[in-house]
Amino acid sequence: MLFINRVPYITLLLLCLLLNACASGGNAPVVSPAEARQPKKYGTTRSAQKTRDARPDSYTVKRGDTLYSIAWNYGLDYRHIAAWNSIRSPYTIYPGQRIRLHSIKLKHTAQTRSAAQKKAAPLTPGPVTKKVESKSTAPETKPGTDNTQQARSESLPNIPGPVKWLWPTKGKIVKMDTPISKNGINIVGTEGQNIYAAAPGEVVYSGSGLLGYGRLIIIKHNDTYLSAYAHNKELLVKEGERVNTGQKIALMGKTSAGRTLLHFEIRKNGQPVDPLGYLPKQ
Repeated sequence: MLFINRVPYITLLLLCLLLNACASGGNAPVVSPAEARQPKKYGTTRSAQKTRDARPDSYTVKRGDTLYSIAWNYGLDYRHIAAWNSIRSPYTIYPGQRIRLHSIKLKHTAQTRSAAQKKAAPLTPGPVTKKVESKSTAPETKPGTDNTQQARSESLPNIPGPVKWLWPTKGKIVKMDTPISKNGINIVGTEGQNIYAAAPGEVVYSGSGLLGYGRLIIIKHNDTYLSAYAHNKELLVKEGERVNTGQKIALMGKTSAGRTLLHFEIRKNGQPVDPLGYLPKQ
């Protein structure tokens, strides 16, 4: 009698588990701006340390690269890479050039000093190590190189005051599980939809050389802030071009998975920040 009474309970439990498992599938959920504004883990200590550990010591420049795209790809401040490699503004680089991705570390200084102290007699001062200061020098201009882009970049003024942001396009925000999704927001729309510059600035990258971003535009707004617009169908601006707030810069395209959307990022001093903390509330 007890066994018979427990059968409906077990059947109900199995049914609940089955429904719960079915609900876990499906497409990326659409979230409201209020839900999307919940705190995200941007630039956490653990993730930043993991990125540093995975970063190679150097990178060989490929055709189409800019110092900004390299810094973006490795989560670095472009000014740090420039300082580590003695590259001056406008940060001209060349295919085949090796770029250091870490600061210069004098790894053998302590070992050299320890060995010298062991060899030296008591009360005998160890060898004096001369400190060599590296001077920042501009990269040499290769013969036949077109310096029009360089001259134009040097003449562009820095944007004074705080950056005033505008939404780069209209659409619903969705959460996705991709390597780059955690660095910004994903705005769903229609293919060919207009993409606008979120703030005035200079286009410092326009291409498709960054894995996971598709056709990408990076805009430098001032020394602190950059923004990125990924998965475009068509790029309408070129590197070195000056753009204004609300200027059409691209047409919305699809991700490698076939989802039509714009992936938008804002980075402060090389680190991703939550765009919803900067964009006006909808």
